Amino acid sequence: MYRTLFILLAALSLPSIGMAKEACVTKDECIEMRNWDLGVAVGWGQKTNPLRDFDDIPVFFIPTVAYYGEHWFFDNGNLGYSLTEQKYFSLNLVTSYSLDRAYFYRWDPSNIFLKRSTQEEARLLSTNTTLSTEPDSVFNSLESRNFTMLGGAEAFIYSPLGVVRLAYTHDMFNVHQGAEAQIKWTYGWHLTHWVMDMSLVFDWKSTNVVDYYYGVRPSENAYWSQHYHADAGWNKGIEMTARYILTDNWDMLFAFRYTQIADEIAASPLLDQDYSSTYFIGAAYRF
Repeated sequence: MYRTLFILLAALSLPSIGMAKEACVTKDECIEMRNWDLGVAVGWGQKTNPLRDFDDIPVFFIPTVAYYGEHWFFDNGNLGYSLTEQKYFSLNLVTSYSLDRAYFYRWDPSNIFLKRSTQEEARLLSTNTTLSTEPDSVFNSLESRNFTMLGGAEAFIYSPLGVVRLAYTHDMFNVHQGAEAQIKWTYGWHLTHWVMDMSLVFDWKSTNVVDYYYGVRPSENAYWSQHYHADAGWNKGIEMTARYILTDNWDMLFAFRYTQIADEIAASPLLDQDYSSTYFIGAAYRF
């Protein structure tokens, strides 16, 4: 029995949680149960960093470490338990790491294993200094944004028109006590040596998550800590991956992701752009 492998989701900063299927187009799309799946991708890529005065994040090396048992599975740092697997749907308990911290720390796990009225007013205050008396968005050293794990449930719905993932997770370690949710639709197709996937992604982040990562602390900027008020919001994204199968072990990999950051997050004076994109081109070897 096999489980589907979505290679390079880690490079796109998304937890690559497995999805059950009865059959695979090629063996390269699957992980054999009760066997470790190990791989490494080497190439060139970059993730843009929307934070002010923070450099973009290079992507050169992407490991893949996964194991799927009868119920328990481990996939690139995420642990899960399969509750049920049916022909048209499956349900899992899952853990994943917070992705927002990746913008603040180069070696965050998600950079190694590659998810209104008041807000418009806040955006104007943070960007338009020529028409107001608001101070510039100049900050002292930022305080730490700590790593945390999220735990919750995910469901996959399978159909001829693609796979839909529904997920809800909550902070497990009381770092920010926030919650996240995801709606993701993926459609894949196979053409001779090519295996391609396209996804539409909607990621919801609660007020606590947004405030913890993108809120301004008094020590960072006393003025803006009072004038920016975080709110929950939806990030929207599109992902495209393509693999050209060279041999049983080698693939050429191409991946791209674009995320439109929610207005509630983009209004934070910590950000100077309202999007983030990731791309990667390279070769992957599966052991």
